Amino acid sequence: MECRSCLSGVDHCHGTLVVHENGDVDCTEVCYDLGEVRHRLSISCTEIDGGCACVVVAEEYARAS
Repeated sequence: MECRSCLSGVDHCHGTLVVHENGDVDCTEVCYDLGEVRHRLSISCTEIDGGCACVVVAEEYARAS
């Protein structure tokens, strides 16, 4: 079974785009183009179960300031 985008030949990624607090992005799949337009799903790293290291770093920086 293929998704609609696969069947129609639309360039896309099946992974979820993870947007970090500093603006960096990662994908949950091996992905050559991290553009938001290629991803149906996009979340903030703060929504990741167990948290994200960049949030801890940002909180520590804020406390030190």
